[in-house]
Parts: sequence; C-alpha cells; structure tokens
Amino acid sequence: GDDSQIQGGETKRFDWEFMACIMSGAGSQLALFLFGCYVVALGVHTEEPRVAQHSEAEHYVAAVYEHQSIFTPSPLALVGRKQALDLMNQNLDIYEQQGVQIIVFPEDGIHGFNFTRTSVYPFLDFMPSPQLVRWNPCLEPHRFNDTEVLQRLSCMAIKGNMFLVANLGTKQPCHNNDPGCPHDGRYQFNTNVVFSNNGTLVDRYRKHNLYFEAAFDTPLKVDHIIFDTPFAGKFGIFTCFDILFFDPAIRLLRDSEVKHVVYPTAWMNQLPLLAAIQIQRAFAVAFGINLLAANIHHPSLGMTGSGIHSPQKSFWHHDMENATGHLIIAQVARNPLGLIGPENATGKMNPSHSKFLEILAGDPYCEKDAQEVHCDGATKWNMNTPPVFHSEMMYDNFTLVPVWGKEGYLRVCANGLCCYLLYQRPTLSKELYALGVFDGLHTVHGTYYVQVCALVKCGGLGFNTCGQEITEATGIFEFHLWGNFSTSYIFPLLLTSGMSLETPDQLGWENDYSFLSKSGLSSGLVTAALYGRLYERD
Repeated sequence: GDDSQIQGGETKRFDWEFMACIMSGAGSQLALFLFGCYVVALGVHTEEPRVAQHSEAEHYVAAVYEHQSIFTPSPLALVGRKQALDLMNQNLDIYEQQGVQIIVFPEDGIHGFNFTRTSVYPFLDFMPSPQLVRWNPCLEPHRFNDTEVLQRLSCMAIKGNMFLVANLGTKQPCHNNDPGCPHDGRYQFNTNVVFSNNGTLVDRYRKHNLYFEAAFDTPLKVDHIIFDTPFAGKFGIFTCFDILFFDPAIRLLRDSEVKHVVYPTAWMNQLPLLAAIQIQRAFAVAFGINLLAANIHHPSLGMTGSGIHSPQKSFWHHDMENATGHLIIAQVARNPLGLIGPENATGKMNPSHSKFLEILAGDPYCEKDAQEVHCDGATKWNMNTPPVFHSEMMYDNFTLVPVWGKEGYLRVCANGLCCYLLYQRPTLSKELYALGVFDGLHTVHGTYYVQVCALVKCGGLGFNTCGQEITEATGIFEFHLWGNFSTSYIFPLLLTSGMSLETPDQLGWENDYSFLSKSGLSSGLVTAALYGRLYERD
C-alpha cells in the first residue's frame, strides 16, 4: 500500500493483473508502445498489487489523460469560430494518442472555462442526437456544419483503433414554442461524447449538475447514458459534480451490468474530504465498479487528480508541483472484484474486529457513559472524557472530540448521527487528531445533504485547526470507524500522507452501523471518513 512508483524490474509481480504507464509533456504525438511499457515515469502512484494470475481476455487496457489545457487568455472576449478552432486544435493536437482500447479526456479540456453564455458560443460544436442519427464525423465531415471538433475526435478514435471519450461544448437550436428554449434560441450543453474505434458517434451525455457554469444549460431531462463495448460490456458516463448526486450517477448503477464508468472532470481539490482522487476512489469502492477518471491539470486552480480505480486497487496521479499533462494506462479487470468482507482469507477474526463486535453487542463487561466505554477487560480505555468542541470543516460546522492517547474508544454525536472510533496507535506523534460528526445540509459551493463521520489530522495543535486542508501526516492508526447512518449511500474515504490512497481492510454494515476498518497504514493518516449522502433531503 505504498505510494511508490512501479519499478520496471518487478513486472512479474503484477503480470496480467494491472499495468500502468505514464507519459508527460505536450508533444503532438505521444506514441505509446504499450506492452513494452512496463517502466513507469515518475508520477503514477499505485497501491501494492495483490498477486493473481489472469488471462488477457479478462482485462482491457484503459487510459485517462490529465490534460494541462491551453486556455484562451480572455474567455470573456468575443472571437470568431476560426479563432476558437485555432485554440481548440492546439488542445486536440495533444489529445492524439494510441495503443489502448478506451481513452478518457477531462472536462473543459478542449475549450477551457470561465466563459459567458455569449463568449463560449464560437467554441461550440453542433450536436445531432446519436439516438436519432447514426453518424461518423470523420468519414462524413460535411453532413453537419460546425462539427470540426467532433470530426477530429472521430478521426482520432479511428487512428488509435480505440473507444474515445471527450468533453466539449455543444449547441442545439430550439424553437420559441419549446417552453424550455432559452431567449437566444439555442441550448448550450457541457457534453461528453463517446466514439467507437471505427469513429462512429456512439452516444453523448449532457452534464446535469452544473457547477457555476453560466455558459451552459441544464438539460430538461437527465441523460442516463449507458454504452456498450466489445471488450468490457456496459459503461456508464457522467461528469464532475454529477458524482455527488443521485441523478444520473446512482441511477445508472442500478443496472447491475454496468461495471465501468467513464468520468471526465474539472475538479478543484477540497481537503480533508473531497479531493479528486479521494472521491473517485470512494465511488469505485462503494459501488464495486471500475472508474476511469480524467481530471484537468491546473494546479494554480487546485485542479489535479486523475485515476483508474477498481474496488481493490487504484492507479492515480496527483501533482500540484508540475505544469505538465499526464497519461495513465492500466490493465483493468472486466469484472471488478469487490472488497472482501469481515471474514478474511484465513477465516480468523482479528482481535480489534472482535472487540468492535463486542461493543456493538453491548459487552456486559463495559459500562457506557455519555462519551466513553469503560471495560474491565485487558484494554485500558481513555478514563478522562475528552472535551467536545466545534470547528469548521468544508464550510460545515462539525462537532468533534480530540483523539488522544495510544488507544481508546470514542463517541461523538450530532443531530441524530453518532460516530464511534476504536483505535490503537503503535507510537504517538506530536499531532492533533480529532473525530468529527456532521449531519445536515451542506450549502456552500452546491447544496446537498450529508452525514459524515471523519477521523482527521488537524492543521495544528489548536482545536480550531481541525478541518483545515493538510496533505502531510505521520500519525499511524489501527482503527474501526462506524456510525448509525440513515442512508445506504456511503463513500469510504481513506487518504494518507503525500496524497496517497489506501484500501480499507473491511467495510460494510454490522447491526445497522456502517463501518470501515484499517490496520497497517503505510504512511501517516490524513483522513479516514464515512461520507454519507441523503439524496432525498437535498
């Protein structure tokens, strides 16, 4: 579970399970010599692979490209279509890739952002409905006007013999007898397109949950788009902020055959709970799917973090230092395996899990008071009730208790949600950690209802620093974290020092409590959280 690079000399260890390559830079041709490409340039992180033998047919090769796009210097200025195409073609030059079965590019990667409704117009392609029109833009370029970007993407898919997913701005004229038609007589959508390896426009998805995007309209009806591939079956698709909402993200996964999701995003990292790779990973784990996430690369805006995530394993890239794009390639299982349940391979229960179950069952040797459980058993529990305090985390008012000492059992409640932590620490670090709870409507940068139990490292030693954005930590924990959530939609967040991802040991439900456990962290804990969404209360 470390965040080191895969080394070229260790290929035997993960042969046919996963493989990752990365390429940096913005040359117009990034040629990929895939099967010779075991050596990894700096920048792609992976957890320690589990040794497994698979045949090639059980996998497909996927790529996501974190693109440092070339922006128009003045997105508010009005330019002509030719000037807009000149800029977009510079980005499309960098997109020319080959050697994989499917590639995903980020949101806003071709045209940029911060436009007004009027200034974005020259950057928009006309978009016919793939449900009504079967069209190959590369082979039929003159069929529709203003489709130059779609044509280039279609030709790229043919040239690379791969499925290609990209995000662009599209336009669709409408009539004033259409009650939803905007005043200027056209819809403008933030659109993902999917091309098959022969260049046919397979489908399109128009972003539903816009994030302060004045240039674009919300489609009147949610697009629930599932497309089929010969190499891995059904894929779902949505964009960026959509990942936090029921429609379309959760509804798509009600189709049990959807085992893969492609996800273009332009995500501003927000710690301690919503960094890009954190929510991507949590989504893959929570739903037992593969997520192919391509984020845009603009560190000055806090935008980085892409990955190819499966429930048991991730390849990710997060880089706030360098201003170059990155390509991640991995071999992905056609049928992703979910995380293992509480009984591990040996069938033996680990002692901390037994203790967790005893506490849930109401161990007769323990007496509970408001904050603590005191037990007569071998464990020395925290005898002093720690103080409850409040601090702002992610703009929400969390209720917290400090996590002191080498071991203990804590509880903190707010609004009906109670969070519990059973923990041991091999050594104490000079850092303040806290267990926090929030159960309420999040109202800044979007409105949505969350229930959160979070163990976080604080920014300093003062209680008021708990909830601050930090990326480095040295505190090692073995812990069970659980809560009496009133939703089944819970995203497990596990982030360690240096923006590294780790896999929970166990995850699930026990006696109506959702729980997450982990021991053997390879680096200091930044965040361990259960992030619950109550969609019906939005």
